[in-house]
Amino acid sequence: MTVQSSPQRVSFDPAEMDTGAFYRVLNSVVVPRPIAWVVTQSAEGVHNLAPHSFYTVACVDPPIVQFTSVGRKDSLRNAEATGEFTVNLTPEALFERVNATGTDFPAGESEAEHTGVRLEPSDTVSVPRVAQSPVSLECALHSTLRLGDSTVVFGRVVHVSVWETAVRDGRARIDQLRPLARLGGNEWSTIGEVKEIRRIPYRKWAEDPSIGEQVRGD
Repeated sequence: MTVQSSPQRVSFDPAEMDTGAFYRVLNSVVVPRPIAWVVTQSAEGVHNLAPHSFYTVACVDPPIVQFTSVGRKDSLRNAEATGEFTVNLTPEALFERVNATGTDFPAGESEAEHTGVRLEPSDTVSVPRVAQSPVSLECALHSTLRLGDSTVVFGRVVHVSVWETAVRDGRARIDQLRPLARLGGNEWSTIGEVKEIRRIPYRKWAEDPSIGEQVRGD
């Protein structure tokens, strides 16, 4: 095997850096990140709407998604108080409104009302969903996990609703969803070019040496 030299690298050591500075490094290299547009409801009935970009699927069976609250944000407090929340996809068409819901409005004020985002009743949980989002995951709080200054919130998905126009052949289609993603700093991303490729079964890899040659660029 020919060993080729790689470009020079810059090192970032969390033990030697300010927490905020290293946080900015992580945000700029763990990219792109999907956004959980989380609707929660306080014990007093006030709705909170906030984007969380530390978000992914945590488990398939049972279906569980997770988002991280950096600090004790309203999303976390409300989910703990009521045991329910919805996670809504952030569509490209609502870019400025999604960003605006990240404003640090005082507790007890509705981001949806401030930004003109329309909420509507969910199908199975008492917390509403975003009417203008093509996808909503209705979740029951499964558990939380405290990690340093952050808390991971796990929600069991009890229902998924998708706009009929975005579903084809039994699944949602990315060209109809047009989701936003977060990058580093103030940077965001759209889906851009979509590439499609099948996984290679080992049986085919073993039977046909040309597959490996093509992948390696031999």
